[in-house]
Amino acid sequence: MISRPSLILATFAVASPALAHEGAHLHPHADSAVWGPILAGLLAVAGAALIAWRQK
Repeated sequence: MISRPSLILATFAVASPALAHEGAHLHPHADSAVWGPILAGLLAVAGAALIAWRQK
């Protein structure tokens, strides 16, 4: 069985910045322009939910 410290060290090794890649990929980063419409949509849904909840 793998010990907890070994598992933690292995996790850090797998998720290291040295394995970062360049080029097109499917997940957006924090500075990506994709987040604008996502944020606007989430705010619209939250606003509609708040209005519906207050009218109840």
